[in-house]
Amino acid sequence: MNIYIITGASKGIGLELMNQLNEKGEKVIGIARTNPGHEGFETADLLETSGLAELMNRIIEENLSSASSFTLINNAGTVEPIGLIGSVNENELVRAMSINLTAPMILSNTFIGSLINFEGEKRIINISSGAGRNPYEGWGVYCTTKAGLDHFSRVVSLEQEKAQYPVDIVSIAPGIIDTGMQETIRSSEAEDFPLLERFIDYKEQGLLSTASETARKLIAVMEREDFKEIGPIADLRQLGE
Repeated sequence: MNIYIITGASKGIGLELMNQLNEKGEKVIGIARTNPGHEGFETADLLETSGLAELMNRIIEENLSSASSFTLINNAGTVEPIGLIGSVNENELVRAMSINLTAPMILSNTFIGSLINFEGEKRIINISSGAGRNPYEGWGVYCTTKAGLDHFSRVVSLEQEKAQYPVDIVSIAPGIIDTGMQETIRSSEAEDFPLLERFIDYKEQGLLSTASETARKLIAVMEREDFKEIGPIADLRQLGE
């Protein structure tokens, strides 16, 4: 049985991934603050980082005997706080660091450690962003956390080359998706985010991908026979199907 663990599974890409993988007969464990009504859902706040290792250990232990593969998808993320550095609320900055970077690192660390002797397929998919690879005014916190997630993935990939039963890891930028995060961006102030009009135009011109379409493409990537060759950093729009 293939086991998928998805953070941020109550909405957006995470919920679409959960629904589509369930339809394919896979076992999916969603993690989020609120349960959208799925069985096998774990209600947890990624801000409560002290409990994440225990949660991951329990999920793995409960499924280890029946699993042929494990896949962790670190999907949860926040674009807030939006604002020029020097004006950002420090509590919101810490919150973003916890959700976007600290939580994925803790979950990945526990995932790798708990499955060190598991011989089946093991994968970590980190949902990144082009903002981690290009600087944008007003997104200092978001850009930094996504860049950190990318570099973390590079390090893990390098380390896993020496593992007896390695974990494959890839940090994927999915493109611009029509989700609640885009609504948050469009509701920001131009003085906080100088590129505001560009993102409003993306919506008005129909240039945003749907969460459903993005989830389908991500699943197609995970099912590729050459998945191991994709590398630690990727862009979904360049991978094709």
